[in-house]
Amino acid sequence: MTDQAKSMAHDLGYLPVTTDRVGKMCTLVGGQMTNYLIRFAYPDRQALWVGSAEEVNSCVTTTNGTVVSNSYIGPSITAAYRTGTWTLLPPKDPCDPATGRRGQDEQMVPDGAIKVLVCRDKQSGSATPHPSDGVQHGQQQARELAAELNSLKAEPGGNTCRETGDGRREMFLLHFGYAEGPPAWVRILSRCRPSVNNGVLVGDLNDALLDRVSRLAPPA
Repeated sequence: MTDQAKSMAHDLGYLPVTTDRVGKMCTLVGGQMTNYLIRFAYPDRQALWVGSAEEVNSCVTTTNGTVVSNSYIGPSITAAYRTGTWTLLPPKDPCDPATGRRGQDEQMVPDGAIKVLVCRDKQSGSATPHPSDGVQHGQQQARELAAELNSLKAEPGGNTCRETGDGRREMFLLHFGYAEGPPAWVRILSRCRPSVNNGVLVGDLNDALLDRVSRLAPPA
């Protein structure tokens, strides 16, 4: 894909990466797996190899041998292999987690967000989330919300949940948009520890943050 190499490298270069071992919850459905190796060639005859795969649980990683991304891009690679054209496929539901954004290993939300889409899970606590239509907010709300999320004590971790307390568990999905490049996503699960994660970092929310997110989300 000679004429697609820069576009593909640009998109893969935006994937959030980590050198830490970040576990995450995965389904265990049996099915076919297709492994891929991508070779980026350079004028000095050097090459960079990237490994990834497509599989039914959407739970494989992408790596260049030095850093790893948990973002799932298997269908996009399969489409490129079959058609010779590269496009990073968006999620089917705009409220579903996308690939994420470079820098999410350092901050819950990278700097520079100009908007935020706030979604509320229609069936909180169910095994299969059913996000509602989200509500779009502008730059001020996006940056204030990002600042609150970035003020949380965060550490590397995956999408896990230890139930705490009683009552209804709520789930929110936040998509922070930027002038250029992909959005950064954050999932919030009340009654869970850790309760906030972006696929690379985890933290615990406070009542003020939960109240702000709830007010910005669609009605329950």
